[in-house]
Amino acid sequence: MAIEMEMEFEKEPSSSSKIYRFPQSKYIDALRWIPSPSSAFDRFISLALHDPDTDSSSIEIHSLTNQNPSLQLESSWTSSSRISSLKVSQTPSKTLIAASTYDGSLNLLLTNLLSADIESENSISEKGFHIGLINGIDLNGGSECVTVGEDGRVNLVNVGESRLDYKRVFDGHGLVSYAAVKWASPYEFATGGLGFGLQWWDQRKPGGAVSQLKGDWVHGSTSGIVHSIDIHPSRKHVCVAGGSSGTIFAWDLRWQQQPIFLSGVGAPDEGMNSLSESEIWEVQYDSYMHSQNVSNSSSTRVLPVMMCSEDGFLASIEQGGKQIEVLGETCSINSFDIDLQNPSDVICSLELESVVYVSRP
Repeated sequence: MAIEMEMEFEKEPSSSSKIYRFPQSKYIDALRWIPSPSSAFDRFISLALHDPDTDSSSIEIHSLTNQNPSLQLESSWTSSSRISSLKVSQTPSKTLIAASTYDGSLNLLLTNLLSADIESENSISEKGFHIGLINGIDLNGGSECVTVGEDGRVNLVNVGESRLDYKRVFDGHGLVSYAAVKWASPYEFATGGLGFGLQWWDQRKPGGAVSQLKGDWVHGSTSGIVHSIDIHPSRKHVCVAGGSSGTIFAWDLRWQQQPIFLSGVGAPDEGMNSLSESEIWEVQYDSYMHSQNVSNSSSTRVLPVMMCSEDGFLASIEQGGKQIEVLGETCSINSFDIDLQNPSDVICSLELESVVYVSRP
């Protein structure tokens, strides 16, 4: 029997959040905050850009001033192929930017923490690495990068000083396709892809995924796809995923049989409404909302999640509770990132070639 749930929709008053828009001359495929010790003055963001007129792609590092916010280009790097996924991780002395591409290559850029200059680059593009598009990547600190692709391959890349070495974790030989990946610990990570399925991997137990969530719980929607996964650093046993038809759900490894729904028009809970009915391009745990609702948190409750969607919503969602619209646009919001140093601050990219910076109160 379906459990009816009333979802409360709430839009933040326009005066409560400060919103700044920065038009760009190129299409923005992804964007990420770059951790910086000088964040009290200027902060940095990385943009993966594509110019359809010249069919060229690049990564640009921009500084974001805190007073009278504006973006200023600091450095750039040209990619041989369009960028499909972008991740940033801080090492003790450098910032590491990882970018995968449509042609199956992985690029790693080392940047200076103070100047945001790109100091060195390394890449892996050999024929046996991936065949075609690498859909998802994630960095395990500055030591390892996991990559997943349409070809059904899962690879682990060792980030060395002079070269990149990789080992094949799994090869689906084209019978499966992966679209998202996220580290949970130095040994474990989760993947997702077609059919709303999720897989849990443990390097200490080779041979394949050690646990799986099958997507046959979605009535008539098993053709959907998981686009994004996030795992909270203090609750590695719970991963959240976003995908087709506005679907956002959590998978708790302690109770593996059924997902926990946060939203989605295809969810079994027929009384559940959804702010978005299109593709959920990205999900991240929203630590800012968690800090506002500490008294409501428990070990069994899914922490608040932020999402961006094809139908132009940037919103925070709580389990069985309200959905707070942070930003509403007339075009797709393709990517976003929450500043871990200042969780009230969010950047997102619009299909209409703009970066939006939102500072929540």
